[in-house]
Amino acid sequence: MMGIDEKIPEGFKFYGTHVGIKKRRKDFGLIVANQICHAAAVFTKNTFCGECIPIGKAHVENAELQAIVVTSGVANVATGNEGRENEFQILDKISSKLAIAQENILPSSTGVIGPQLPIEKINAFLETHSLELTENYEEFAEAILTTDQRIKVQSLDVGEGKILGIVKGSGMIEPNMATMLAYILTDIKISKEDIYSMLKLAVDQSFNTISIDSDTSTSDTVALLASGQKTASMEDMQAALNQICHALALDVVKDAEGATKTMFVTVKNAMSQKQAKDAGKSIINSPLVKTALFGHDPNWGRIAMALGKTEGLIFDPNKVEISYGEYPIFSENHEELQNMEQIATYIQENEDIYLTVDLHQGTQDFQVIGCDLSYEYVKINSDYST
Repeated sequence: MMGIDEKIPEGFKFYGTHVGIKKRRKDFGLIVANQICHAAAVFTKNTFCGECIPIGKAHVENAELQAIVVTSGVANVATGNEGRENEFQILDKISSKLAIAQENILPSSTGVIGPQLPIEKINAFLETHSLELTENYEEFAEAILTTDQRIKVQSLDVGEGKILGIVKGSGMIEPNMATMLAYILTDIKISKEDIYSMLKLAVDQSFNTISIDSDTSTSDTVALLASGQKTASMEDMQAALNQICHALALDVVKDAEGATKTMFVTVKNAMSQKQAKDAGKSIINSPLVKTALFGHDPNWGRIAMALGKTEGLIFDPNKVEISYGEYPIFSENHEELQNMEQIATYIQENEDIYLTVDLHQGTQDFQVIGCDLSYEYVKINSDYST
């Protein structure tokens, strides 16, 4: 097993602490590079976004960043000019203490929507404490959590260097580029011209294929920083970036609020990848499908319903085939209904459930990932802010 220092790309350090946003747990994190990095980021499409989102968009517009600051516990959403000014106060303090230009810092906030950040507590902490950066990324990973049950970190070797990814998120998740924040660091040299397109490709194949509860967070951010101290082929770098993003996205679903099952839905032979993705999302976002999954109920009628309500989906209902794992459950002749008992057992005995829907309409396939909807999800979200 690799130690912490063996996973870290060259040129990055971390910090995580408690500044008073939460009652006790860590709530303030930093990633700091020793020099300006080439960078890219994608953000939530929720128009009621956090005050940090437009600031972050402006700061990464020139494809350069040197630091990331995250506050956890309050999302700083719907807080108006005061909320915006609070973000700038934090950036100003970090900029002064670390001698980093404010415009090279990406801010993120996650937590409860509505309240103002306790800026007096945050400022008092930053004015009286030194920010001792270390190679312990776990301190940062802990500091950005909200309802997460664990930190979520992935790392890979690539070419001469490394890539490290850290993500938080377990509810309000359907990235559309949850409360999902992901930060990916590499010491591989990536040009400014290539870095956004590489990140976007990886995100579209990973974070944008998952959904926990169909709610696009107001704070979603995925950022990539490249310190440029090592080399690798761009083909290898793209493959590693794709792999890291997919692993992090799966970690988010596996840590979903109250989830007991992960569902992998593959829609085959659609007219386009978009149609296949939309159909898959319609299935995994259906509360009726999700509750049936929780109850180990192989109710194919709910899957048929979800397909039928998918806007723009072209298919012939008489040609559709649906299978759970190796067990067919629906086709034109309905002979497979005898598999209901085996499918119920399959769902009950496995954490990962594979559902295949063959539309027999075109040639395009797409897989999306979701989870069940449990009593615990309702409990967590019914008293989240209290």
